[in-house]
Amino acid sequence: MRVPKSWVPLLAKKIVDSILSKNLVSATVPREKLVAEAEEILMYELTVEDRLNEEVREMLKAHASEIEKGRLDYRKLFELTKQKLVKERNLVL
Repeated sequence: MRVPKSWVPLLAKKIVDSILSKNLVSATVPREKLVAEAEEILMYELTVEDRLNEEVREMLKAHASEIEKGRLDYRKLFELTKQKLVKERNLVL
């Protein structure tokens, strides 16, 4: 995640305040609930790459012996696998 976690509440508040102040939406729930939901959405989106990296690690861990036997470059395999998953899933990192 490239944005510090400590910034997420501030960003969520600014986004919600901006949307509400411009009357782009009319709130039917309390502002605090909107900010909390925005924080949750931001955290989910900002951690997409972290979750993908973990998934790739698990995939490669399952093939660790083959990687060692073939003397393959783990870093290169990691990046290739990650790129393939990003393309297949249409992810934006």
